[in-house]
Amino acid sequence: MKPVPFRYVVARSLEEALAALAEGGDDAKPLAGGQSLVPALNLRLLRPELLVDLNRAGLDGIVRENGSVRVGATTRQAELERSPHAHPLVREALPFVGHVVTRNRGTVGGSVAHADGAAELPLCLVALGGEVVAEGPDGRRTFPAEELFVTHYTTTLLPGELLVETVWPAPGGGERSAFEELALRGGDYALAMAAAVLRHDQGVIREARVAVGAVTDHPTALAEVEALLVGNAPSDELAHEAGALAATLVDPAGGIHATPAYLRHLTGVLVERAIRRAT
Repeated sequence: MKPVPFRYVVARSLEEALAALAEGGDDAKPLAGGQSLVPALNLRLLRPELLVDLNRAGLDGIVRENGSVRVGATTRQAELERSPHAHPLVREALPFVGHVVTRNRGTVGGSVAHADGAAELPLCLVALGGEVVAEGPDGRRTFPAEELFVTHYTTTLLPGELLVETVWPAPGGGERSAFEELALRGGDYALAMAAAVLRHDQGVIREARVAVGAVTDHPTALAEVEALLVGNAPSDELAHEAGALAATLVDPAGGIHATPAYLRHLTGVLVERAIRRAT
């Protein structure tokens, strides 16, 4: 199939992009890498009257400053994958995102704003305690990534607002991380995935962030698992207990490839593996 007819505007600045989106209203969609948008257009799942191309709006770039890494929305996933400034967790997760060809076109901001519950970058951003920068008619605002995601393909971005930047904390002292994912084939959507970010000091876990995706409708931090880990010395027994707890905290729907019980078990296994590797 082919998309329905639409108008196409190339924005030469962020201001032009916001003005065009405001003019188009609910019938306008921003276009960056297009790796999710274009298939939806071709299947006519989306029928916008206006596409606003952001690729010349100056929204790309990777900058490290003040203990964090700021990544422009139209920065390609492959560029972040190769960047020496990328967090080790992100570099580990990015090879799971589609294939080389899609990562060459797909953008970091597009993946985050698309809010697919089975997407790797949103999970990493939540696990790292990152932030999102959005700009719209009422100005610019920065807020925690956890507050962006509502459910599948739904965010808290306001009408006419664009995600313009993501902010990723740089690794701190004593920090280790790990990403785990299981899919039917390389490049497929994950059945389940988990990320763990732990800070160690004198043989004890002082801070912990553990998040899961694909088995939830948005990237979800497991506060109960984090509380279990903090203050304890790393051990195989602790990792196993954390994985078993994680399995009880998700309620996946299941599907043709896996039952809910299998996905809960898989979540526990991946969380346990991630914690073991991060310790």
